[in-house]
Amino acid sequence: MRLTRRHGLLLLPWFFLPSLAHAGVVLNVDGVDDNLKGAVFSGVSLTQYAKRDVTAAQVRRLYEKAPDEVQAALRPYGYYEATATGDLKQVGNDWQVTLHVVPGVPVTVKNVSVELDDDAGKVPSVRHFVRAMNDLKGKTLNDGEYDAARDAIGGALTATGFLDAKLVTRRVEVNRAEHSADIQLKWEAGQRYRYGKIVFKNSQFREGFLERYVPFKSGDYFSQGQLLQLQQALNGADYFSVVNVIPDTDNAKEGHIDIDVELAPAKRTIYTGGPFFGTDTGPGLRGGIEKRWINDRGHKWKNELVAAQRLKTLSTLYQIPMPGPNQRSFNFGANFRDANTVTSKSRTLQLVANETRLWHGWQRTIGINALSGTFTVGKRGGEGDNAEGLERGRSTLLYPEISLSRKSGDNPTFVRNGWSLTITGRSTVGTLLSDASFSQVIGDAKWIRSFWGNNRLILRGSAGKIWTNNFSDLPPQLRFFAGGDRSVRGYDFESIGPRNAFNRVIGGEGLLVGSTEVEHYFTKNWGMAAFVDAGNAFTGTNYSPRVGAGLGVRWLSPVGMIRADVGVPVGDKNEHGIHLHVVIGPDL
Repeated sequence: MRLTRRHGLLLLPWFFLPSLAHAGVVLNVDGVDDNLKGAVFSGVSLTQYAKRDVTAAQVRRLYEKAPDEVQAALRPYGYYEATATGDLKQVGNDWQVTLHVVPGVPVTVKNVSVELDDDAGKVPSVRHFVRAMNDLKGKTLNDGEYDAARDAIGGALTATGFLDAKLVTRRVEVNRAEHSADIQLKWEAGQRYRYGKIVFKNSQFREGFLERYVPFKSGDYFSQGQLLQLQQALNGADYFSVVNVIPDTDNAKEGHIDIDVELAPAKRTIYTGGPFFGTDTGPGLRGGIEKRWINDRGHKWKNELVAAQRLKTLSTLYQIPMPGPNQRSFNFGANFRDANTVTSKSRTLQLVANETRLWHGWQRTIGINALSGTFTVGKRGGEGDNAEGLERGRSTLLYPEISLSRKSGDNPTFVRNGWSLTITGRSTVGTLLSDASFSQVIGDAKWIRSFWGNNRLILRGSAGKIWTNNFSDLPPQLRFFAGGDRSVRGYDFESIGPRNAFNRVIGGEGLLVGSTEVEHYFTKNWGMAAFVDAGNAFTGTNYSPRVGAGLGVRWLSPVGMIRADVGVPVGDKNEHGIHLHVVIGPDL
């Protein structure tokens, strides 16, 4: 190959140009697409002097080397006949080099041959990657794609138990005259290993307990994927600070590999606490004590105290894990709740017993609840408890409950694409041990999609329905209200709903709320949002949605996403003013 030169100062002898010793190189490349252009920039030595001093002699030497470097840079992409011409001139103190690249006709893969032992060729994951290699036929030869496809087959063999697999033939024959290439690969897979003994080291639990987390048994074929599942399950159990799952390949006997699980117990007791703020609850303090395990059967115990301006709770939860493919857990808890919202006041004690498990990809919870307490609904602002039109009650309810929840997101901290769905149903058995008979169904959904770069569209919806013979005996937490941070912004928490004869909000038997929000992020952690929320709680078919709209700020802080929104009612003659809404927590 030969470079043509446009001479300017280059007509002068190089030794007459000592003043040009401190200069850099500005390189331009044309004639190829961005992918190949990047390869040229990476492969040409001239780019090393973009921000470094270079002498005139160095520029000439590197300029003469450029054609061979261009050809070498494009060869991995299937272009074996690339040529380059160029221009070299001085602009100020810098040297400007332009390379005009002609890639030529690319080499195309004509034939692909992959040979495996019969047993290895029958394994689904191995077959999958063999097909990926065969799919290279008819495409431009690309060293990166070829290497990745070849390594994927070798990795699949190792991951599925063929630990002695050897690549005995690896050949890529290029016919430059025909611009074609043939690929030939052959593995000697050897025997397929099985699991031997599984040994847990440094466990604080009784023998046999951790075996429930193992997704395989001795004698099954070895699988790296299953070892990863075991490690993730043990990490998720929150019992250990260190989990290392190590196959003892050095001591494999008769085709069997023992698995050593090295463990280090985590801190047994966790104390949490600190201040928090939510516009629905006001400022407050939260404190908790969690026992990660209380015995050698892995039982857990959690306790939490919340003391906020408008909400005080004391809760305890005892968990009995039942490790296995369904990740079952039996849970028993109690929760004392003293709530004082804009429209209601309640003081209740709730006892809960349930079972949670994975069920066809869903988190399923089935249990029973006992709820008892006193309540007042229909409040307005700071009115006293004797104001006219307030409705008071005392009730005891016993009801079974079932819920299904599922979510999917590409990032737990900041979801660019994801969704969540929760469906809950609860019902008394007539008036058995209950002051009222009721049935209730609630659904909550959220959908997040990124678009046009640093933007997100967030859709949210809630719907619910109650059937009851005595609505007045239901405490506020079982009635439907709208308004607040996670409902219709621009309104106070639970300030929207059906009213009694004294024009006081008492809640409804139905709920329908929807929200549309668009976010734009200026930096990695900071953004703004615009939103429109609409919905209401209602009784019968008398549904008249309230609308709130506004703007907000988003900050992806070290403690999670912080959302600060300013909302106003839209088209509501009875509600005015600006409402601040602050929410801290994950997207889903």
